[in-house]
Amino acid sequence: MRPTILKTFRFPKLRTLYMAVLASLVTLVVTPAFSAAAPAVGSAAPAFRLQDQTGAWHQLSDYSGKWVVLYFYPKDQTPGCTTQACELRDNIFAFRKLQATILGVSVDDVASHKEFVEKHGLPFTLLADSTKTTAKSYGVLVKMMGIFELAQRDTFIISPDGTIAQHWENVDPKGHSALVLAELEKLQASAAAKK
Repeated sequence: MRPTILKTFRFPKLRTLYMAVLASLVTLVVTPAFSAAAPAVGSAAPAFRLQDQTGAWHQLSDYSGKWVVLYFYPKDQTPGCTTQACELRDNIFAFRKLQATILGVSVDDVASHKEFVEKHGLPFTLLADSTKTTAKSYGVLVKMMGIFELAQRDTFIISPDGTIAQHWENVDPKGHSALVLAELEKLQASAAAKK
């Protein structure tokens, strides 16, 4: 029934408003959609192979030897997801200084990601998990109101050796970028001290 409702919104602003309301409800009525737990800190990050906003394929192994900020979010163009993406965008030079790669993941498709990136000038990669396989493997797939499956707003820092270095669950999009930067600095300082 929901897809039929969406088709009736022939005006992009109405469709965007409708999706924003739905995504806002995620925080109110969500249930786990998959029984797998999120990978524990110190364990290997689950592998993935996903397309970005241009249709290019990315695998976790492509980022071996690098720090990766892998953040999952519910829906393109919704208020919280836009706030989170734009704060990451605004701090992109700080992330680059730390040689960290940002990868955003939602269950939206490539075309949706392309529009989101272009509208907000996002200088990082968004990956389309349309099959929801990656969200399941990271334990972040949730069901909203028993109907829609979306990615929960979780962030993982993956260390250069491919292990989970940090995990935040159900993050507040406002201010989260600064929190991730501070943690990255701490993790990198600790890794340098061990050498």
